[in-house]
Amino acid sequence: MAIKLNNGFEMPIIGLGVWRMEKNDVKDVILNAIKIGYRYFDCAAYYQNEAEVGVALAEAFQTGLVKREDLFITTKLWNSEHGHVLESCKDSLKKLQLDYLDLYLVHLPLATKHTGAITFASVLDEDGVLDIDTTISLETTWHAMEDLVYAGLTRSIGISNYNIFLTRDCLAYSKVKPAVNQIELHPYFQRDSLVKFCQKHGICVTAHTPLGGAAANTALFGTGVAEKHKKTAAQIALRWGIQRNTVVIPKSSKLDRLKENFQALDFELTEEDMEQTKSMDHNYRTIQTEKFWGIDVYE
Repeated sequence: MAIKLNNGFEMPIIGLGVWRMEKNDVKDVILNAIKIGYRYFDCAAYYQNEAEVGVALAEAFQTGLVKREDLFITTKLWNSEHGHVLESCKDSLKKLQLDYLDLYLVHLPLATKHTGAITFASVLDEDGVLDIDTTISLETTWHAMEDLVYAGLTRSIGISNYNIFLTRDCLAYSKVKPAVNQIELHPYFQRDSLVKFCQKHGICVTAHTPLGGAAANTALFGTGVAEKHKKTAAQIALRWGIQRNTVVIPKSSKLDRLKENFQALDFELTEEDMEQTKSMDHNYRTIQTEKFWGIDVYE
């Protein structure tokens, strides 16, 4: 299954995120995932494992497991690089051993201090609050992203963690429209208004953290729907996302869990199931930046 983006390219509706994936595990996980059927891999400079992903992709291509055109590869611009978009994209391409990306995202709608080299440490001011660079606008960043499309370095560009108002602004100043908005999205944090706004304006919504974090898929999503279909709570949460016409990118390094998540493609929820899951919305965000940055960047 795939979703056609607003520029005509197709994006698989389920993928594998590599956030927090241990470097030593990346190669085996990527190759096993490809064998299972995954064709979309979601990366980011911030995850600090692009080089390991690149080794896995190179082996997959060299051994004939898949061709480059069979895969959809995403990575992201980190906060400190908003003024250095071209350099950051080229650095990611080098590490991933790719000639082009399928999708390049602005990781977060904020710029932080540039240190002269890509750094992933959170730059906090003397009050322990994230030191945001107010000299670089999101519009400036976006036009630099558009240049990557013109240069053939990425087929599509998009945004991540943008709310309705920032997404609206991006649509207003963009020449190349954002193809995707990647946001936290799961049954306990459904964000119906934002999803509807993006889809109305031709922006594909991708759900990062579609299972709500570590234990949430059982602690939060264990319902009678799972028992009814003889599926796991995680599979129900993923299928719910798929049937909302959103892309889901669950993260796992375990082979059995990789298979289990991919099997969310193999069944359907009824309208009653979808309504029951909809009733679980608690407006609960699991990624709370104030805990590590001293500020809620989503406000």
